[in-house]
Amino acid sequence: MLRGRPWYNVRVSEHRKKRHNKTLLLYHLVCPTKYRKEVFSHAVEQTLKEICGEITKRYEIYYVEIGTDQDHVHFLIQTVPMMAPTRMAQTTKSITAKELFLRHPEIKKLLWKGHFWTSGYYVNTVGHYANETVIRNYVKNQGKNYKRIHRGQLTIFQDVV
Repeated sequence: MLRGRPWYNVRVSEHRKKRHNKTLLLYHLVCPTKYRKEVFSHAVEQTLKEICGEITKRYEIYYVEIGTDQDHVHFLIQTVPMMAPTRMAQTTKSITAKELFLRHPEIKKLLWKGHFWTSGYYVNTVGHYANETVIRNYVKNQGKNYKRIHRGQLTIFQDVV
């Protein structure tokens, strides 16, 4: 229970308040199953939801939404700034994999070598209040005499072959 409500009923728009900061960080995490196997039955989906609730109680990882497709899962996650996206993804993947194998041994027949998820994942930040353009305009219009001292180009990192 978080502030008197179940973990799955916490609103996205609620900021996480600490002693000296207030944050609203949202991430979209996509995790494919190993070998792209289709393992998400209704029972496995319900277990995944329960496991994520247990993770929320132990870590500051809040699952705003969880959606399964045939061979991958989309998580909309809210967390605190002290947790790096890689740690959030690793925590989610390792605990859910271990618990799903324990609670659904039939999955091991489909996924040999003891791996539930692929080694990789996709993570992206999610803007709640604004996109890049809105934030730039907000910063620009804050003072009486705004002077831009730097403007960088967003880059998309690609593997160099």
